[in-house]
Amino acid sequence: MATLVSLPVHAQATFDDWLAAFRQDAAEQGISAATLDAALSGITPIERVVELDRRQPEFLQTFSDYLGRRVNAQQVERGQAMLAEHAALLDAVEQRYGVPKTVLVAFWGLETNYGSTLGSLNIPASLATLAFDGRRSAFFRSQLLDALRIIDGGHVAAIDMNGSWAGAMGHMQFMPSTFRAYAVDADGDARIDLWQSLPDAMFSAANYLTRAGWRQGEPVALEVRLPAGFDFRGIGVNQRQPVADWAARGVQAADGSALPGTGRAAVVLPQGWQGPAFMVYDNFDVVMRWNRSVNYALAVAQLSWQLAGGAPLVAQPGEAGALSTAQLQSLQLALNALGFDAGPEDGLLGPRTQAALRQYQADHGLPADGYPAPSVLAHVERKHADMVGAALIGPLTDPQPGDAPPTAP
Repeated sequence: MATLVSLPVHAQATFDDWLAAFRQDAAEQGISAATLDAALSGITPIERVVELDRRQPEFLQTFSDYLGRRVNAQQVERGQAMLAEHAALLDAVEQRYGVPKTVLVAFWGLETNYGSTLGSLNIPASLATLAFDGRRSAFFRSQLLDALRIIDGGHVAAIDMNGSWAGAMGHMQFMPSTFRAYAVDADGDARIDLWQSLPDAMFSAANYLTRAGWRQGEPVALEVRLPAGFDFRGIGVNQRQPVADWAARGVQAADGSALPGTGRAAVVLPQGWQGPAFMVYDNFDVVMRWNRSVNYALAVAQLSWQLAGGAPLVAQPGEAGALSTAQLQSLQLALNALGFDAGPEDGLLGPRTQAALRQYQADHGLPADGYPAPSVLAHVERKHADMVGAALIGPLTDPQPGDAPPTAP
């Protein structure tokens, strides 16, 4: 096992006590002594893992910034090269599971840059650090037990089980529990190797998506054009309507063609009313089960679209600039003070804050997109200052340190 950066002596002693108790529990659950020795002997908490787990983003990221870093000409060109190089494999996966090869390669590109960045941290050591640290100890303890079961099953040696700081591993960055539930031995060698066997990785990813509800022949998301005077109050991932109803309201594909699909879909505006609009379908929900980020799911859809020969986004990015988490806290404080229930002032843009912001926008004649653009923050702050100046409400009280909970990996 590689030498790791260690914590102070007293912390190491506490960790050693925790590790001894964990080893006993793992042994009682059937993990072999050989695996426990190989995976856990000599490990120490990794300070960098704790830092990453507790890291707070200083700024929200605009959709255009997020997408530009992940879906660009170079990434598309490389992905198309991967499609050609592994055509036989990807065709076989698509035929078996019905998941388009462009979608699988899009996940591959976003997760590990087509296998070039699998992660270099030892998974058992990282998971032990997080299980000991305590913020989400039960979750990471469970993942550590699953990682040990994978080693015990002969799928990978403990020293070779490397990945991200949070425990994701292999070409598609499966967590250990996901590995155990969905990974498959596609190359027939009696072991599942998500690091070195691309067939295992691709078949496993498609198996996950299929079992998560993938609907064959339907899109994930499609850029659309909204008509003039469109009412933004009915938008949002959970605001599903029949595709035919959206078409009746004048929504078209970005190229002016009719909307595909006959089921239910929603319209989302990831960077406000001035930016691109997307229609999202049931397969969007499947992608969100993989990663609970709207931006991530839209990036999968866009990269897959462009890998298949589709054009880049037609719409302009939207209003530039992103709020800091402190600015979003101030926005929440001001909305609450003005009588719009934005929920806890935690600096996180959740559905409650978006609903409050959308109501504020509608009440003040602004496009009710629920997006915290810098111009919207300025409008809310001016309104609040006017109300304070008229002695109708009191000044804001800053949130106390620690109010914002740490973000999940």
